[in-house]
This record gives sequence, C-alpha cells and structure tokens, in this order.
Amino acid sequence: MFWENRMRNKLIIIAVTLACLIMGYSSSLFQVESLLTWYPYLDKAPLTPPNIAFPIAWTILYIMMGISVGLIMTSNSPKRFICIKIFIAQFVLNLLWSIFFFYAQNPLMGFIDILLLDLLVIIYIVECAKPFKFSCYLFIPYLLWILFATYLNGYILLNN
Repeated sequence: MFWENRMRNKLIIIAVTLACLIMGYSSSLFQVESLLTWYPYLDKAPLTPPNIAFPIAWTILYIMMGISVGLIMTSNSPKRFICIKIFIAQFVLNLLWSIFFFYAQNPLMGFIDILLLDLLVIIYIVECAKPFKFSCYLFIPYLLWILFATYLNGYILLNN
C-alpha cells in the first residue's frame, strides 16, 4: 500500500508537470506571428534578455510550477484545495498574458494581466508557506521572473 501510494503520487506530479509544460507551450503558439512582425520593432527595456532566454526560463519555471502544485495535490491537507484554486487562477492569468500582449498586441491589457498575476503568485506563495513549504519555495523563481516580466511589459507600455 505504501509503495502504491508513493507511485501514484509520483505519477500525479509527473502528469501535472507535463500538463503545465503543454499549456505553457500552447500559450507560446499565440506569440509566433507577433515575434516576427511586431515585437522586434518595439522599443524594449535595456535589461531585455536575448530571445533564447525566454523558452529556457519558461521551461524550467513550468517544471517547477508543476512539481509545486503536484506536491500539493498529493497531500491530505485541507489547505490544498485553496492552494490549488489559487494555482489555477494564476495559471489562467499566465496563459492570458500571451494572448493580451502578443496575440492582441496590447501591452496595456498585458500589463493589467501581469499585475494581477504578480498578486496571485504572491498569494499562492503566502498560502503555501506554512503547510507546503517546498511548494512555496518552488514558486519563488517564478515570482522573480514575472516581476522582471512586469518591468519589461511596463517599459514597452510606456515607450511604444
């Protein structure tokens, strides 16, 4: 029984992580045309990383996000339900950002979305901090990255 539960938990974590990667990849499909026809011509922030940095960073972050919520999903804590709901809400905002910013080419809507995303990720980290410490830690690089993305989005909003 013990080994069966451990294997089930591992499979849940792997499945959730794969789902995060697939959803992240699907959001990148909204960017393809704009990355060729719109984004290169914007006045970008001085700290804008090279384009290759984005898929590498996001792949790592989606893996960490999947493990974070997967660990929560496999727990018996009653707090898991609120953390999962917050995770889903922040993930929806994460996906919507690509649609607003790249597909709609609307930095203002992207900026509003990412500010809400920042807030929800902070709430997720705070809610997870006590019952799910490791899940909380897995989200800190994600928070730092989206705060940096907020700066990049804000710069584009103000300078284009």
